[in-house]
Amino acid sequence: MNNLQVLNNVSTIESREVAKMIGKRHSDLMRDVYKYESDISENANLRSQDFFIKANFRVEGNNKTYPCYLLTKKGCEFVANKMTGKKGNLFTASYITRFNQMEEQQVTTQFQIPQTYSDALRLAADQQDQLDKQKPIVEYTKKMLLNPGLETTTAIAKNYGMGAKKFNNLLHELGIQYRQGKTWFLYAKYQDKGYTHVEPFGYVDSDGMDQIRNTSKWTQKGQEFIYQKLKEVGISPTIEDNEEA
Repeated sequence: MNNLQVLNNVSTIESREVAKMIGKRHSDLMRDVYKYESDISENANLRSQDFFIKANFRVEGNNKTYPCYLLTKKGCEFVANKMTGKKGNLFTASYITRFNQMEEQQVTTQFQIPQTYSDALRLAADQQDQLDKQKPIVEYTKKMLLNPGLETTTAIAKNYGMGAKKFNNLLHELGIQYRQGKTWFLYAKYQDKGYTHVEPFGYVDSDGMDQIRNTSKWTQKGQEFIYQKLKEVGISPTIEDNEEA
């Protein structure tokens, strides 16, 4: 397994690779990283994405996607600091070696000099092809999964090529939310997860009277939750569907 990746010019190691390096089950490492991520997010001066980046992987022969994390060098250092003794030392040596290998590969690729005109054309075409393939997914990730702010259902629905009404009904059919009056609320088992934030907004009704109504917006954590839930039933953002096509 070689799960070394570069995302937005940041070198990362996938959590499955890290789990093997430290001799821990991937599910256990995921649980630990989720806790680390949650703790880091409580400090407004820190960004958990500088350490741990949410991602997905596919198993060969299986169309389903499964959650994982991409660990930056800072993320690996964070994990290493939680370890002691020989295991901690071996992991530190291993991840430093991995990142050095990645940096050397990047330098080699960056300074690859074509020997002929046809080589130059081929190299340029290959590089552009890689950029074209990566751009949609990277842009979607930056927009939806790494956005620290709140997002309306309407905005999220557009990512799936739907209107807000159809999207809300879909979430209702999946047992995620229910409607009370004109406001959608999460079912009890999801209410305390930090997925949504209800806030009031003012408007003028048909009689010209000032009114106040509550509206729900999705947190970053909630947007990731929606993404994973819809993935489970085979629904992807339109930008990913276009990429796979």
